Amino acid sequence: MAKYRFEQIAINSTEKKKPVEEDRFTYLGLEHLDSGSLKVTRFGSEVAPIGEKLVMHKGDVLFGKRRAYQKKVAIAPFDGIFSAHGMVLRPREDVIDKSFFPLFISSDYFLDAAIKISVGSLSPTINWRDLKTLEFELPDLATQRKLAETLWSINDTMEAYKKLISATDELVKSQFIEMFKSIQRDEYKTLKEVCTLITDGTHNPPKFKDSGIPFILVSNITGNVVTYDTPKYISEDDYNVLMKRTPIEKGDVLLSTVGSYGHPAIVTEDRPFAFQRHIAQLKPNRELLTSEFLHAAILSSVVQEQIEVLVLGVAQKTLNLSAIKQIQIPVPTIEEQKLFVTFVEQSDKSKFAAQSCSNLNLWSSSETLIVIQNTIRSKS
Repeated sequence: MAKYRFEQIAINSTEKKKPVEEDRFTYLGLEHLDSGSLKVTRFGSEVAPIGEKLVMHKGDVLFGKRRAYQKKVAIAPFDGIFSAHGMVLRPREDVIDKSFFPLFISSDYFLDAAIKISVGSLSPTINWRDLKTLEFELPDLATQRKLAETLWSINDTMEAYKKLISATDELVKSQFIEMFKSIQRDEYKTLKEVCTLITDGTHNPPKFKDSGIPFILVSNITGNVVTYDTPKYISEDDYNVLMKRTPIEKGDVLLSTVGSYGHPAIVTEDRPFAFQRHIAQLKPNRELLTSEFLHAAILSSVVQEQIEVLVLGVAQKTLNLSAIKQIQIPVPTIEEQKLFVTFVEQSDKSKFAAQSCSNLNLWSSSETLIVIQNTIRSKS
């Protein structure tokens, strides 16, 4: 396979415009891009975005250069404007096939190399002058087209599994309403009444290290679970100081409050970690509430509708602590909560199988690419 500099593979479009009122309908920010998916499912802004934005055209590949470890890549679904914290990329079709190009940009092979050249600590960013010099191996165009056909077929299957997961989630939400519809709204309790602690992460970030105790970001609350793969770590001394304010323990519920807000996750492991201010910590009163039921309640339409009313801000919506404390939920008996959780667990078993398929990397390294290439050639 031939080796190319990235500037030989891709064009970095830097055309910009100052948004006008109608541009708010076709605006895409990094908050609209989902890690692991090339498909855009939401877009737009309540008001015209502030500051110059990148001009995008339908079919362009959008890459989040800020906090690239979130691995946000998508295909522009229409003409519009894109966040200046991203890149608008187009293929050089003499080197890379246009149908293969978005698969390449979203691959771990490309993203892992790009992330390594990020600069900055709080909001690491990739600069084009560094990215353009990176070198990547690519097969010939004919092989790329065959690879793209195979990989897009796999991608379509993965998207079908994602739809199945979404349908399962909707079933759980419907069951929540059905099981607890007998509890009148004036009988609901606020989260302040059923939690012994509601706080958020540190407002004074400590000095970060390359290793140590994980410092969790909003991006670590994915699929309603906590992940510990983070670019930020802190020392044990800093951790001990932070834990005086936010004593985390197994069974607590974390809730994202900025950007991708309203997503809960249960702490299921006894392991040390700290978290940023954009994550709230809810410690349920175990005499009134199980962690699993609190998690399910937050995901329900009953709570999500309240959250949409309570969030503040325009450019970056925020769910603050005082708003979280006001959220009302039905509080059935512990026995009834456990019955509902059993239903959720059964649904989760179905989701697990689907997620195993939907979360597959299409290709994660140059070695994987070679294997697929050789497989296709052997069948030609």
